[in-house]
Amino acid sequence: MLTIAISFFNVFQDWSGSLIVASLVGAFGSSFLYGYNLSVVNAPAVYIKSFYNETWQRRYGFSMEENTLTLLWSITVSVFAIGGLVGAIIVTPIVKFFGRKRTLLLNNVFAVVAALLMSLSMLAGSFEMLILGRIIMGVDAGISLSALPMYLSEISPKEIRGSLGQVTAIFICIGVFTGQVLGLPEIFGTESRWPYLFGMIIVPSLIQAVILPFLPESPRYLLLEKHDTRRTFLGKEDVSHEVEEVLSESRVQRNTKLVSVLQLLRTQAVRWQVVTVVVTMGCYQLCGLNAVSSLCRQWDIIERLGRRPLLIGGFGLMVVFFAVLTTSLTLQVKFSTYFCSLFVYFNLCLSIPTSAGGIPFVLTGEFFQQSQRPAAFMIAGTVNWLSNFAVGLLFPFIQVLRIGLQTYCFLVFAAICSAGATYLFFVLPETKNKTLNEISQAFAKKNKVSLEMQEMNHYPAERKSSAEQESNFTSPMDKVEAKTGIV
Repeated sequence: MLTIAISFFNVFQDWSGSLIVASLVGAFGSSFLYGYNLSVVNAPAVYIKSFYNETWQRRYGFSMEENTLTLLWSITVSVFAIGGLVGAIIVTPIVKFFGRKRTLLLNNVFAVVAALLMSLSMLAGSFEMLILGRIIMGVDAGISLSALPMYLSEISPKEIRGSLGQVTAIFICIGVFTGQVLGLPEIFGTESRWPYLFGMIIVPSLIQAVILPFLPESPRYLLLEKHDTRRTFLGKEDVSHEVEEVLSESRVQRNTKLVSVLQLLRTQAVRWQVVTVVVTMGCYQLCGLNAVSSLCRQWDIIERLGRRPLLIGGFGLMVVFFAVLTTSLTLQVKFSTYFCSLFVYFNLCLSIPTSAGGIPFVLTGEFFQQSQRPAAFMIAGTVNWLSNFAVGLLFPFIQVLRIGLQTYCFLVFAAICSAGATYLFFVLPETKNKTLNEISQAFAKKNKVSLEMQEMNHYPAERKSSAEQESNFTSPMDKVEAKTGIV
């Protein structure tokens, strides 16, 4: 406990109170709900299926067939990922128009509507309300998992950007754990109380809706997109270096508009950054496990060790544990080594969030400039949700194929982790404590572009007129007074 307390102190000592509150409140109403909705349907599954069957029998006069019930339940679980994909697709124009903070604030409408639909479904005798609520809740999660990392990466100085980015992963883990605890029979995991599990979604949403309006908007969004130098926030007293970095980025991007997904995919200067985000996010979801648990000390580790060793080491460690788990499961069949399998599984769960967990979201915020960031998070979110859906859809078939694969089914995930670790070893540079320009220069050789082109990320069709360019060079943001206007 003393070690954890010291770790928390080391992480938070340079953070302002507003920065801590913004990160915790933002994550509690966003990534926490994502993790909560991943696990909340597991405990009451038997009672929900019984509710489906009873509703069907009351409507049509006969019980539902087993195959139909299984299909309906699979749809209930998997439509959450479909809603998430929709949210990831629509998040780009939303964060551009409303901003990062206001997007998170308005996103609570989806959560409240979904909670009401799901919690009242049994009272209304309509399982369609539960399914529709899962879809809407997925939209909420899809928006928040893109908007929240974007917001956190833009409100934090580069020295603690990785630590602050881990808030997303940690609150996902807390949400998963909370869903499991509240689903116990002693609390809400009973035939009569399971709707309260979905009603609890309103609590984090209301807390975020009350507190978030009093917190500042992303400084990069205000400076670079709204040209507002009066209301910015970076979490520490001396922000001169951060302001200089933002102004430098502003001078490069001044003559470009918001980049679409298609434009981002066509841009040679960020080609390997896009591929790296896709590979990292895909491997994170396809490793065979959702975030299960977390160690508070990882907030400090990510800044001490960096992103590269944690990602490569994390995926490599998962390969080892998957191999050992496969061996223990094979021996379990012959020698009943149940506790060995359980021990390996527990260590496997720990190896994910304490190594790779959260870093894909951090990298997405660090790789791209302001005009590209919404499109990049849209791509990352799409890969995240498609991979999530693929695991939920395909793993039951892998279980069925265990007649052929037997206890070797987990080697599929080991192969994915091995391929991801190999790719990251050869491609991913270290981004710890580096500015956007320094990270771009690290990728310049791989992208086969000059450093000048890498910095400009040219979009000739989007350039403004020369008169506008001349006007921009006399913008107040380039003056020294802009630095003193930062809070």
